[in-house]
Amino acid sequence: MEIKVQSIKFDADQKLLEFIDKKIGKINKFYEEIIRTEVNLSLLADPKNKNAKVRVFIPGNEIVVERNADTFENAIVECAGVLKDLLVSEKEKRMKA
Repeated sequence: MEIKVQSIKFDADQKLLEFIDKKIGKINKFYEEIIRTEVNLSLLADPKNKNAKVRVFIPGNEIVVERNADTFENAIVECAGVLKDLLVSEKEKRMKA
């Protein structure tokens, strides 16, 4: 699975990129047919100013999860948890069909 990371208006360090690869890479075991994943990181004006938006492309569909947190790592962990549930649900729907 290809994971493309884009950081908007800042440069993500290697440690953050590796963290994203590790956490988002794990979702592949919940849905094997993932085509690619895009992660957009941006800074907001809010107190929880770190935003992570993850788009997962699967055959015939796209799943988007967006979370704000005090760190990018926390936002990514939250996104990965939600994606896991959504992908498991999507896989169950396809198996029933």
